[in-house]
Amino acid sequence: MISKKIKSISQYHQLMELPKPEHPLISLINFENIKNVRSDEKINLMMDIYSIALKKNFNGRLKYGQQEYDFDEGILTFMAPGQVLSIEVEKNVELKHSGWLLLIHPDFIWNTTLAKSINQYAYFGYAVNEALFLSEKEEALLVSIMRNIEQEYHANIDTHSQSIIIAHIELFLSYAERFYNRQFITRKKINHQVLDRLEEVLKDYFSSNNLVHKGLPTVTYIADTLSISPTYLSGLLKSLMGQSTQQHIHDKLIEKAKE
Repeated sequence: MISKKIKSISQYHQLMELPKPEHPLISLINFENIKNVRSDEKINLMMDIYSIALKKNFNGRLKYGQQEYDFDEGILTFMAPGQVLSIEVEKNVELKHSGWLLLIHPDFIWNTTLAKSINQYAYFGYAVNEALFLSEKEEALLVSIMRNIEQEYHANIDTHSQSIIIAHIELFLSYAERFYNRQFITRKKINHQVLDRLEEVLKDYFSSNNLVHKGLPTVTYIADTLSISPTYLSGLLKSLMGQSTQQHIHDKLIEKAKE
């Protein structure tokens, strides 16, 4: 098994034996160009970048936050920084997949409206853990937006480039939210409801004066607020996100400090 922490887009390109990215903070990758995943390897990737993957005809297995995706082909997946993606291919089976992967470094959207609004899209978190299945029309629409992003950073960079690319990203995310709401309106899962409540508790805590007067919330405080035991909460986070409750609290504090 290979475990990697990906801190930059250049590092991802290097790992997948791709040419150097044209832009250091954003990249659109054709999955057909990724050919170096061997069938005897399991790869765990913890990414410090946003990733949006539109995959077709994938014959391996993916796990996101330790939950396995239930798909065979034609899906859209999202990952926020700090989450874990596992890729596993059966022995003696050649990895085959097509589609597109959009990588966005948080620095690209820093100090923009998207830096704050991107956290409102539930599909980057755990409100929805299943992949999004797309119709042919939906897929064509989203691919066209991805290619527009690629075309923009292919061109000569000027003072308008970033704002135009961000506008395309926001449009993409809005369409994805519409498609998710249509598909998953009745597909809630108990464990992910707990995680949603956890995010709300931390958001409320860091938005109030509690941080100044009481310091960081303890694991016991968070668990009591959620009406579950600290052991259950820690086990849940470990199984779904690969990190302890304390690590999760510290990560959320860092995210808050960057806003």
